[in-house]
Amino acid sequence: MFEINDEMQTNVIDDIVISACPVLVEESTQGNLWGYYLCIENNSKHKIQLLGKNWNISDDKGNFYCDDSDGFKGEIPELEPGEYFEFTSTAPIDAHNAVFYGSCKIVDTYANKAKNIRIPTLSLATKYQRKNAILN
Repeated sequence: MFEINDEMQTNVIDDIVISACPVLVEESTQGNLWGYYLCIENNSKHKIQLLGKNWNISDDKGNFYCDDSDGFKGEIPELEPGEYFEFTSTAPIDAHNAVFYGSCKIVDTYANKAKNIRIPTLSLATKYQRKNAILN
């Protein structure tokens, strides 16, 4: 979908590793298209199932976007120990600075215990900056 850059960030919780990075796909003065890559690795001793996500974007214009949905593009992956799942998507943002954050919903199938695993917080910043007005 797009080329992954070197800005990979990682969170490790209970032997579940979530790596993520943002990619600026298209930049303009009117708005931007951001891509993001996530890799969820199961380094635990039990099979897990990725039930869904709660991802949020807050921008410098005060806008808030939320994707609280089941699955990943219609898929609800199951990961055996040592397996991983990769996911890419895009988000159009009508601002030049934003923050992407949230969590993945997983269940440990052995313990039948659901939990949210936080994804790394990503900064989405472009070269275009808001111009400040000076009032006299």
